[in-house]
Amino acid sequence: MTDFFFRLTPDWVLRAVEAGGYRPTGHCSALGSLENRVYDLRLEDGSHIVVKFYRPGRWSAQAILEEHRFLFALHDAEIPVCAPVPFSDGKTLHEVEGILYAIWPRTGGRAPEELSDGEVEVLGRLLARIHNLGEALAPKHRRTINAEAFGLEPLKFLEQNKFLTLSCARRYRAAVETIADIYHECVHGIALHAIHGDCHRGNLLHGAQGWFFLDFDDFGIGPAVHDMWMLLPGRDVEAAQQRRVLIESYRQFRNFDERSLALIEPLRALRFVHYAAWIARRWQDPAFPNAFPHFGSEEYWERETRDLEDQIEVIESGASAVGEMSNEAVRDAEPEEALTNKDFYWDL
Repeated sequence: MTDFFFRLTPDWVLRAVEAGGYRPTGHCSALGSLENRVYDLRLEDGSHIVVKFYRPGRWSAQAILEEHRFLFALHDAEIPVCAPVPFSDGKTLHEVEGILYAIWPRTGGRAPEELSDGEVEVLGRLLARIHNLGEALAPKHRRTINAEAFGLEPLKFLEQNKFLTLSCARRYRAAVETIADIYHECVHGIALHAIHGDCHRGNLLHGAQGWFFLDFDDFGIGPAVHDMWMLLPGRDVEAAQQRRVLIESYRQFRNFDERSLALIEPLRALRFVHYAAWIARRWQDPAFPNAFPHFGSEEYWERETRDLEDQIEVIESGASAVGEMSNEAVRDAEPEEALTNKDFYWDL
């Protein structure tokens, strides 16, 4: 299945779409996605669809169908999301050569580079409504975003498969374990429920019809604040102020636990670890060595280790995520552009 996934050709894509009851013209364009294989197809009636082939071994059919059910529930509640389009048999998930795939409408719009306070207010209310439905959901086949899944398990994979260099291995392990301990301490008593899971601005579109939340592929169980910090990842004063605007608008539809703000920097650090292990797990995919040519080098692991150690310093300094950072912390914080480039430029 994996070999077929790597060699997926337009002929197979068109054949799969035709088997689902659609009539493509032959126009087939690959879209940017490293994790899955995604294509834009034009149909004979002049409309377009997007076909997503899921990477084998990542999600079970049950887990993918839970994502689809969540999206349909959000769509029925008039929350702007991109939900899958049923095949001619009414199902939303088909299979070709063992690869699961689904069809989606093509959604117009652009991902925002910056957000105004007014836009943040709108997104805060929408996010609260997404979380209200997420709390009512009880997914059985999705992972929990926590220190184990995003820190300790990725660390184990990196160590067992000898990705870490000897010069950094001990420091890297010590940093991951420290961050996991911090997360365990901070998450105590914080409610967990179904969330988007990958709610960065690249998964938002704004167009003539307003906002759309895209790509719930990583939806899982986690604290609400995870979606909030990914939407507004900066650590400067302006980002902290906008996060406060987001929280206040969020509270118009849903309660927010202020204690969960302490999870932002540990969650950021855990994402660093998850990201490195994600590349390592996909290294046999020909697309990954080309996309990440410096992965695995001494310089790469030294930088990753320093980033984790810096995160621990930020956490231990007591710098708040809502605007109570010291002048030194504000001055030393990474610019938002750097944070965005590090964490969010890949499309899962």
